[in-house]
Amino acid sequence: MAKEQQNQAAASADQAGRAKSTKRTLVGVVVGDKMDKTRVVVVERRLSHAKYGKYMTRRAKYKAHDEKNEYRVGDRVEIVESRPLSREKRWRVERLLDRPQEA
Repeated sequence: MAKEQQNQAAASADQAGRAKSTKRTLVGVVVGDKMDKTRVVVVERRLSHAKYGKYMTRRAKYKAHDEKNEYRVGDRVEIVESRPLSREKRWRVERLLDRPQEA
């Protein structure tokens, strides 16, 4: 009887592990909000040059889906990988991290 309970517990833990999302998440700043339901997000990352060791900043732009048109230029957001939504849209805005102070 105890063996069956252990097997059931292991099976439920295995299913919970499979249900966990393995989608990539990135943090960036919204730089474009002119399209309907789409935001352009710039993600910056710092990396060291392989030979010289100097730190460099690399930027990449991603088009992310924003269903409610709620994010504006300057907002710091988290984007998550999703299914292809259009020719260039492969990301979705997950949540707002920081909104700049307005004057």
